[in-house]
Amino acid sequence: MSRTRIAVLGCGRIGRVHADSVAVSDRAELTWVFDPIEAAAREVGERYGAAWATDVEDVLAAGDVDAVVVASPTPTHVDLLSRAVRTGRTALCEKPIDLDIARVDACRADLGDLTDRVMLGFNRRFDASFAEVRRRVDAGEVGPLEQLTIVSRDPAPPPADYVASSGGLFRDMMIHDLDLARFFLGEVVAVSALGSNLVSAEIRAAGDVDGAMVVLRGAGGQLATITNSRRCAYGYDQRLEAFGALGALTAANQHATSVNFSGAAYTGAAGPALNFFLDRYTPAYRAELDAFVTMTETGGVASPGFDDGRAALLLADAAAESLRTGAVVEVRA
Repeated sequence: MSRTRIAVLGCGRIGRVHADSVAVSDRAELTWVFDPIEAAAREVGERYGAAWATDVEDVLAAGDVDAVVVASPTPTHVDLLSRAVRTGRTALCEKPIDLDIARVDACRADLGDLTDRVMLGFNRRFDASFAEVRRRVDAGEVGPLEQLTIVSRDPAPPPADYVASSGGLFRDMMIHDLDLARFFLGEVVAVSALGSNLVSAEIRAAGDVDGAMVVLRGAGGQLATITNSRRCAYGYDQRLEAFGALGALTAANQHATSVNFSGAAYTGAAGPALNFFLDRYTPAYRAELDAFVTMTETGGVASPGFDDGRAALLLADAAAESLRTGAVVEVRA
């Protein structure tokens, strides 16, 4: 059976995550990697036995590339995904498409139906626990969804130079949770946000918040809350609850083992939650890649797609506006 031939554009941390997912897949082959920094491109290419380039045109001109993964810095996403799909490839693009919604809209207008060939890297939709909760909600197990609770906290703040170019907590960190909320609620019509600076003086100096709580209202009246923090003493905190008239479905934190201790002083003591996003989400990244390969092979429409990326960015912008003004922001597509 032939494998889908994939090029990874960008050889930083997230590019290496995707390169590893391709390398272990029995349905895909890593044929090219690209990065303008020669040392990075060479290192990743040699590690996985792929051709490497510092000029993306070398990759796009190659005859052994069926699809690309855009894992480069955010300001390059629009250009790279546009060039890729115009050559007939599919593209899996890391979030966000861009930090500027006007630039995203211009890309949408320019590409037209070709945006159906762009899949967005919202890997949490592919997490086995979250996906199971979604399936069971859809099956009516809790009744019509009334409330959704999402908790996402990082073990420690990111470096100051990363924060400065990240677009802020809502567009960088919470955008995953905003997409996850849409995955359950569908259309979101209103956003209210509060933020705090209780963790990092560097984040405050960058004009960003290091903690936030956001409330979303779905078109059907459902409510969702999202809690983010840039620090968590007990690991990478990733939880979800879906609640309705018939009950609740919860996805709890994951641990290295299932061992608990009970004694005279306390019971049910477990170790810390998994402490790194790769420990928690590597299986989701691999399931995401598998869905991307299927889309490429079958010619199906990408899901999550370009418009999901746009919608999540629109919600992030609305949260930032709500934080700035103190008002509930109505969301208009």
